[in-house]
Amino acid sequence: MENNFYNTIANSTAHRPIRDVISGEVFENPDLFPILLKIALDVNDKNHHKACWSLELVLESKIEWLTEEHLDVFCDTVQQYTHQGALRSVSKICLFLIGYELKVRKSGGKFTESKHNEQITSACFDWLINPDGKVATKVYAMRTLFLLGNENDWIYPELTRILSEDASKHTAAYISAAKDILKKIKQAGN
Repeated sequence: MENNFYNTIANSTAHRPIRDVISGEVFENPDLFPILLKIALDVNDKNHHKACWSLELVLESKIEWLTEEHLDVFCDTVQQYTHQGALRSVSKICLFLIGYELKVRKSGGKFTESKHNEQITSACFDWLINPDGKVATKVYAMRTLFLLGNENDWIYPELTRILSEDASKHTAAYISAAKDILKKIKQAGN
């Protein structure tokens, strides 16, 4: 079954219906989740970016599946991604993860460790300042950093500086997202 599932991922495309089929298989058979995760986390696997596309859809609904066991490996790998397709998905997963962490904390629990948040923060800043990075990755990174800034005082000043200085160098989509984040930072300061 593992080989068949791998072949399904290897033969997939970025089209949403195909990713929906793969993520649907994982929802129907959760034993496939560790296999999907293993492929997505192996940045040396030529199909890791395809696995990341489906992993994003799975974790959008089931972020809690990224258990402590998987969270260490995910966070240790997050800065190793270079494929733009993988980066977009991984940056979105980071947004899901930090959003979930904040919800868990509001209810008195804890999902991530400070080292995980540090790894994600570092990766997000790297993606944000990468001159060759794609806009979608940067937007997810800035949104994740905004959430992380709720608990880390130093993030908002640094994020504000980067967004203010870099906005004019980017697309309308980047500028719009940067304005939104800067507005939220200003509101959070009041």
